[in-house]
Formats: sequence, structure tokens, C-alpha cells
Amino acid sequence: MYALGPATGVREEETVARPFHRYLKIRSSYGASWSPDGRSLSFLTDVTGVPQLWEVGVEGGWPEQRTFFEERVVRAEYSPVDGRIVFAMDAGGNERMQLFVLEGGEERDLTRMPQAIHNFGGFSPDGSCIAYTATRRNGTDFDVYVQRLDGEPEMVWEVSGYHGVAGFSPDGGVLLVSRHHSNVDGDLYLLDPGDGKARLLTPHEGEARFVSPVFSAGGRSIYLATDLGAEFLRLARLDLETLDLEYLTPDEWDVEEVEVARDGRYVAAVRNVEGYSELLLFDGEGKKVAGSVLPGGVFGGIAFSPGSDHLALTLTGPDRTPDVWVAELPDGEVRRVTRSSLAGIPRESFVRPRLVRYTSFDGREIPAFFYEPKEDGAPVIVNVHGGPESQAHPAFAPVTQYFVHRGYAVFAPNVRGSTGYGKTYTRLDDVERRMDSVADLAHAAYWLRENGHEKMAVMGGSYGGFMVLAALTEYPELWDAGVDIVGIANLVTFLENTGSYRRALREREYGSLERDREFLESISPIYKAERIRVPLMVIHGKNDPRVPVGEAEQIVARVEENGGVVEYLLYEDEGHGLARLKNRLDAYPRIAAFLDRHLMADG
Repeated sequence: MYALGPATGVREEETVARPFHRYLKIRSSYGASWSPDGRSLSFLTDVTGVPQLWEVGVEGGWPEQRTFFEERVVRAEYSPVDGRIVFAMDAGGNERMQLFVLEGGEERDLTRMPQAIHNFGGFSPDGSCIAYTATRRNGTDFDVYVQRLDGEPEMVWEVSGYHGVAGFSPDGGVLLVSRHHSNVDGDLYLLDPGDGKARLLTPHEGEARFVSPVFSAGGRSIYLATDLGAEFLRLARLDLETLDLEYLTPDEWDVEEVEVARDGRYVAAVRNVEGYSELLLFDGEGKKVAGSVLPGGVFGGIAFSPGSDHLALTLTGPDRTPDVWVAELPDGEVRRVTRSSLAGIPRESFVRPRLVRYTSFDGREIPAFFYEPKEDGAPVIVNVHGGPESQAHPAFAPVTQYFVHRGYAVFAPNVRGSTGYGKTYTRLDDVERRMDSVADLAHAAYWLRENGHEKMAVMGGSYGGFMVLAALTEYPELWDAGVDIVGIANLVTFLENTGSYRRALREREYGSLERDREFLESISPIYKAERIRVPLMVIHGKNDPRVPVGEAEQIVARVEENGGVVEYLLYEDEGHGLARLKNRLDAYPRIAAFLDRHLMADG
């Protein structure tokens, strides 16, 4: 399916470097949903600078824009019976999603409560209703709602905690609801919206995930991925009468996504193998069948056509921008339906990474993707993913490709605590072991120096921003610069001020304010800011609900008080990251100039 070897990609000789804005104007398309007749697909694309809803015929042709907002559209789904589309949108990156219906070219706000978060869960089989979870009651707990498209929200399950609706049963009688105790532990319930009674489907001890659940065509079982009693997420079938689990894949590599054809003919699953995606196809009896051969890369967002004879998905790769593809089932033609612009940059100029492993302090092998320019000994940007329960994938990253084009190497490690390498590996950075993952970053720097790279910066966003600040304060001698994007400076104030629904989820990972406050203070970079000896750039969105802007303000003030060099970029209309093209066009060239001054300059 793919090769893990030396970096590939022909770099043409150039006399003038391409400007950053060309890379930032590379487009992406994703999130396909089938029209009821199977003739067209809706999808999201950022071609206008902020993601909007578009539509295109399955056989190709010119796509049509369907929404025209200044705010980002984050999810959209066709009704199963007519041309109506429900989509979600927030304001200024605040993540308080509102649900809208697009009908006959006109949008209508269904939820009309901008202070609450609404997480869409799907249409009823007859298209008359939608289900979702929302914080409408108290701003914290995600209760379950059912709403007719011509009616008002109706709460059908009042419950504490973070929940999501996975979908309606095939007969529309019950809802499948997921409950998240933490990022690595959850449960599934069957909910009768008529009487509000819920049945627990996944009683278990210890921690276990139950991911991407979906009803079988007959509604007597559920397909899902779970790491119950195992290291990895396995594809399984849960019998709704006996609650017995039948496993369809072995305990090796995570199954990340599951989908079932409407008529039950096929079950599709996406498996993560060393960060790359693999498509698995099964028949209605759970037996594996040969499927279409997809280009090597990373994919998801799988969706069967109404006739169950095609599968749509979003596919990307290190040298391939995200686009919607359609595969003819079971093993027929695979073709790209959308063609996102590369902004005139030749595809062959993009560099594919090689997968490397380096040894950390305790002898553990740490995997990483290494993007390398032609030049030996190039300065390196160590790019740390967020999460921490996440994984660096070889997906298309225009910022990475620009830096490699400019002569930098980019090193993307999956330090302990990352997902994709088993449950034990994911838990290796929990609470008191938090700084072991920071030590993994230090050993990445040692490995890079042993391989001829002298200059290096550390860069990351969200939890990756915490890792940047922790690396600069714990190992200040290893780095020449740092870039912290929407990062955590103080774990105590982060937990005190993050979105109320998120605190309980994150305390399972970081530690409790009640029990672990002293420890959290001891590892927070804000209390060691005097150790930051190199230039620091801090970037944040004012409306960030996950890592409040106070985290940026704290570290900037402390570094300035200590006489350090810090550059601060605050964006008034952004949340947790930079969603708007105009802001990316401002921020990333300034990041590049900052790194050029401190890594590329002679001396």
C-alpha cells in the first residue's frame, strides 16, 4: 500500500523561493455526504478562505457553492429522503456550534441558542427529525435532544457529562448514544427517546474506548472499534441482545472509523498502520473481501452511497492535498471527485517523509516522521502534535512543505502519550509521568544533532504548545527558538478556565486540581519561565474556549519581565487555532521570518 523508506519527491532547481502565501492558498476539500438519489455529494472546502458547503455531481463537473458565510461551516449532512442539508457553524472560533437547515437555497437556524454548544448526531431514517447533544440546560452538560425540522428542540435525556449521538436505529425507534468519561474511556447506551430510558451496552472495568459505533442494517447489532481487553482498537460486532462482542480484526493497529452500508451489504473500516490509512472491507456476514486499492496516504470520512455500490472518503497524503474520492465497490475504480488547487505549485516538489525511530532515555523507541530538504545538516523544526491523545500523521501540511522548500527539515515525533501505538504507550505520559514525554523531545534533539543538525526550534499547538514551553524550560540548552501556538503555560489555570465540560475529561490525563495541584504547579512552564533563554513566539486566538487566551498572556508577561525575547500575535476573531485565511496569511509568514532570524542567520 505504501513504502516506508527514504524521503521521495523530486525537487526542481530554483533560483527564487516561492512566497509563503502560495502554500497557504493551497485548498482542501473534505467531509462528503451523499444526496438521497446518489447523484451528487455535498462537501466542505476552504476555497473562499473559510470552509463553506459546496456540492458536486458524482460524475464530476463544476461544483456549486451552497453557503456564503464569513464564519466556518464545520459539518454538513444530507437528509436521507430529500434535498435538505443540516450543517453546523460557530462564531469567531468559539466552538459554540449552532445547527442550521439549508432548504431551497435558504438557511434557517434550528437551534437559536448561540451561548450553547450543539453536536449534531444525524437524521432519523424518514428525514423528519434530527438528534443531537447540547449544553442548552446549564452550559456544561450535554443532554440529548430530538428536533423535528419544522419544530422546536425537545430534550429526551437529561444527563450529566459529555455525550454524543451516534445515530438513529434503522427503524428510527431508538438512539445510539456515546458517553465520554475521558479521552481513553467511554460507554455506549441505547436510548428510547419516547420515555427517556437508557440501556448500558458496554459494562466494563478499567478503561476502554468504544469508537465509531454504527447500527447494522437490521438493527440487531452494532459495529464499532474497541480496545476493551486489548492494546489496540479492534473492529467488533456487538450483539444487542446478549451484549457479546465478536472481533473481526486482530489486536494490532487501531481501527479508527467504521461505516455500514444502508442495505447491510458491506461494512467498511479504516485502520491506522504507522500513521498511514488502510481500508478494510467486509461483507454483511463479517467476512473480509477484497476492496479497491487506494493511493497511499491518510483517509477518513467514509460514507456509503444510498445504493451501497460506492464509498466516498476524504484522502490526503504528504504530497496530496485533501480531496473527496469515490471508490466503486467492492474492488472497482477509484477516482477523485474534487480537485483542490495546489496554488500553481508542482505536486512533484512536495516531499514525503521517512519514518524513523530514535531511542529515548529509558531505551524506548520513539517513532517520528522526518521531512528533509536536499541540503545536509539543515536547521530543524521539531513540530509537536497536540492532544496529547493524538498522533502525527503523514497528511498534507502546507506549512511543513513550505519550510522544507525554504531549506528547513521538519521532524514530527510521536512521543509517548500519542495514540496509534497501543493503550500502554498512550498512558505513558499520564499525570506524574508527564515530563517523560518532554524528555522524548530532548532525545529527539540529541538524535538530530548526532545526525548532523545543529540548529533547531521547537513548535507546536494546543498541548503541543505546552510541550514547546516545557521543552524550553526543562532543556533550555537544546533549542535556538520556540513557537507556541494556542498553548498551555499553566496547567492549574488552564484547568480552572477551560470550557466547563472539558475540565473533567482533561483531569483524567493531566491530574486533578483537588489532588494534584502541587504537582501540576511543579511542571507548569510558567513557574520556570526564567529558564527560557531563546527567542519565543506566542500566537493565540482571543475566543479560544479550550486553552483560554490568559495562558498566552501569562507566559508573554513573564518572559518580558525576565528580559527575554518574545513576540506575541493575538487574533481577535479566532478561537483554538487559525481558521481564517487572512490570519494565516499574517501569522505564518511572521513565524517564518522569526525562524529565519534565529535559525538561518549566520553566527
